[in-house]
Amino acid sequence: MNVKAYTVQPYKPTMTEQSPDILVLRQGEERLSMKDYQQEIQKRLPNYDVEFGATPHEERILAEGAQIITGGSLRDDILEAAPSLRLFAGTTSGYTHLPLKKLREKNIAATNASGTAAPGIAEQALGNMLVFSRNIHKGWLQKQTNQWSHYQASELQGSTVTIIGLGSIGLAVARRLQGFGVDTIGIRYTPSKGGPTDEVYGFDKQSIHSSLARSQYVVISCPLSETTKGLLSEDEFDTLPPEAVVINMARGGIIKTDQLAEAIQTGKIRGAALDVTDPEPLPNDHPLWSLDDVLITPHMAGHTPYHWERLADILENNVRTVEETGEYTGLENQIVEPSG
Repeated sequence: MNVKAYTVQPYKPTMTEQSPDILVLRQGEERLSMKDYQQEIQKRLPNYDVEFGATPHEERILAEGAQIITGGSLRDDILEAAPSLRLFAGTTSGYTHLPLKKLREKNIAATNASGTAAPGIAEQALGNMLVFSRNIHKGWLQKQTNQWSHYQASELQGSTVTIIGLGSIGLAVARRLQGFGVDTIGIRYTPSKGGPTDEVYGFDKQSIHSSLARSQYVVISCPLSETTKGLLSEDEFDTLPPEAVVINMARGGIIKTDQLAEAIQTGKIRGAALDVTDPEPLPNDHPLWSLDDVLITPHMAGHTPYHWERLADILENNVRTVEETGEYTGLENQIVEPSG
């Protein structure tokens, strides 16, 4: 990657002659303009040529000389048209949809957007806990029928919160809970790493059930994997106390949806706050829609107006690392490392 320095205004080549350092693809996040992302990158890296591909044809042409490409996905035609590509910077936290095998075969590094949405998701998880602890949603329901009727509430302090997954989101949740007077339990793959929670355990069944049995709130913030698929099912709902609320900020498949509905309907647990479901969206006739103690949002917890700024910061840091080391290794949020 060459830093371009000009003493006079450079000639602006036509698109077919152009060879940008960084190409921003047009497919990005819902309701967020990739053009804004391109501008955020350019502000941070003024000595680099950062171009936006507005059409499929422009993307292919601009990819020919780009050493860095960033976007929500990477089509095969773009990958094949980019012989100089050294780094693909994904704009989503998930990356299983990316051509990881081909990137490894071509010795191309890759990063993702892990952590950029963590503050907003953590705030939404905390907000849901406060809604349930103060019974605010009951007030919302009464307002719909112009009903002024006193009801009781509880407090968040004194509760036990289990956070399943201590990645960037789980850590952000745990930090925001400090000062609320709650006891926290963290579940992670490597409990020896510890964390900001009062206790940390692994994903073994005994530890999961021991934690659930003490929990008034369970926040799911782990990736969907073979270990976590269907992690909360009838057996786990039987272990939870009847006042427990399950908050899923991760992936719908971590919970057995129909068994969750049954657990709430039969009073095994109190309720749930779901930003994700399985299937997604839920069918119109699914019972979860009609339960008063179930809050549902349309997979929007990760939305933040600061997404592009945070993502551009990550890309800038990684470009500076490459400048210093000459290598595309040891990058922030790296998911694929080149072999040499």
